[in-house]
Amino acid sequence: MDPTVLRELLEGVRRGSVDVEAAAERLSRPPFVDTPGGRFDTHRALRQGIPEVVYGERKTAGQIVDAARVLREAGQAVLATRVTADKAEQVREQLPEMDYDEVARLLWLGPEAVPDVGKGLILVVTAGSADLPVAAEAVGVARRFGNRVELLQDVGVAGLHRLLASIDRIREARVLIVVAGMEGALPSVVGGLVDKPVIAVPTSVGYGVGAGGFAALLGMLTSCASNVSCVNIDNGFGAAHVATLMNRL
Repeated sequence: MDPTVLRELLEGVRRGSVDVEAAAERLSRPPFVDTPGGRFDTHRALRQGIPEVVYGERKTAGQIVDAARVLREAGQAVLATRVTADKAEQVREQLPEMDYDEVARLLWLGPEAVPDVGKGLILVVTAGSADLPVAAEAVGVARRFGNRVELLQDVGVAGLHRLLASIDRIREARVLIVVAGMEGALPSVVGGLVDKPVIAVPTSVGYGVGAGGFAALLGMLTSCASNVSCVNIDNGFGAAHVATLMNRL
């Protein structure tokens, strides 16, 4: 259940098209559903504005299918993250109506076009093409959460002119998600160019002492641009979630 569904239910009671007892029964149901693979929160959208998302990396295909069916029965769209191509194929054997984005590793069961409920543009900016899987996750999740999203690729600080050539596009955005590996410098540069929130996403791209993204993470956490905040390594999903909330304020 989400705020829209709740309002429709209450409006139905007020108009007399929904029986009071039927509404009371629906509202009395537990705000979660148990399956063998987990306990799924069907009221998260009502509390937080965004429904529960299935984290697919440690789940079997069968567990993802069970979760998808539960969430659909609860009347919500289904988004599963970190799903490998082979696992997605197994899931789609049972739920062929699910769409799969192999680059972003996202499974989706819901409307093809989600209404835009944000107040502006979320721009996802990547330092290099190696950062694209994380950026694609951020783009896909933000779009499925009801945002207008664009992607600006391969504009890292090794060729700063590539970034500056798109300065008008960058300044148009209401929220920016900046994805970078290596030394993680790009969010600081972008933050110094705009008066908007910048969500930095360190990636595990980099050699040697990059330490799987820790160098980029530490660089972003110590950014001299005060409008930069940071999520965890490779966490495109978390960046999209926070950007969605900012874009609704």
